[in-house]
Amino acid sequence: MRHVWPPGGPPGELDRSALAGVYAYPDPPRRPFVRVNFVASADGAVSAGGVSTGLTAPGDRQVFGLLRELADVVVAGSGTVGAERYRGVRTSPELRARRRARGRAEVPPVAVVTATAALEPDAPLFTDTAVPPLLLTTAGAAPGARDRFSEAAEVLAVGDTEVTPAAVLGALAGRGLYRVLCEGGPGLFGSFAAAGLVDELCLSLAPQLAGGGAGRILEAPDGSPAGPEAMRLASVLAHDDGLMLRYRTERGDLVDPPPR
Repeated sequence: MRHVWPPGGPPGELDRSALAGVYAYPDPPRRPFVRVNFVASADGAVSAGGVSTGLTAPGDRQVFGLLRELADVVVAGSGTVGAERYRGVRTSPELRARRRARGRAEVPPVAVVTATAALEPDAPLFTDTAVPPLLLTTAGAAPGARDRFSEAAEVLAVGDTEVTPAAVLGALAGRGLYRVLCEGGPGLFGSFAAAGLVDELCLSLAPQLAGGGAGRILEAPDGSPAGPEAMRLASVLAHDDGLMLRYRTERGDLVDPPPR
């Protein structure tokens, strides 16, 4: 992994410490900071064969693991959790020690955004995890979900009939989870973007052409603003033929201004 942009970055191959410096969250966090992470093909596809793991961006898995290591919580929509067969965040004694050294919990939970909580209790997210996931759902769905999942998940009612991005961040902040890593899918990313609550986009560009049929990394919700949102290119890393791009929104720069 090597630094490409901006000029004056660390030379040569980046070790883990230097890479963590590139992706460091604002510290101390003054409010939830939302980082979105996606991989896309060179022609803009969000998946190949219906899943993001069909796209191969050299260096992406290394960055993917590091972003999880730095986060307080991993947020995903229920559709993504099901399609990608989510499990709990992978851990090891070394990873736990690094997180403790940063003052983090040893393992970040996965928080699932779901209006209906219609998930299967025997899914890997609940059976293959070091910590129970959080289910962020509606008041109507919460009682039944608590009965179904018992101690396998913590069920939080964060809205009456819908789960809004602002309510999600409020619930996470109430638990001290400010370093937010959103892994999608496109609909969840679209809802956060439409609400103006995205601080940073990390985009791994896979040197592949996926062709037609696949969606894009963002799906705008109905009634959202039609205009595009400008972003600032914050860093570019390269690994073999893969590129790791990091963009900041104006919201992100307000809490963590770019270096001068």
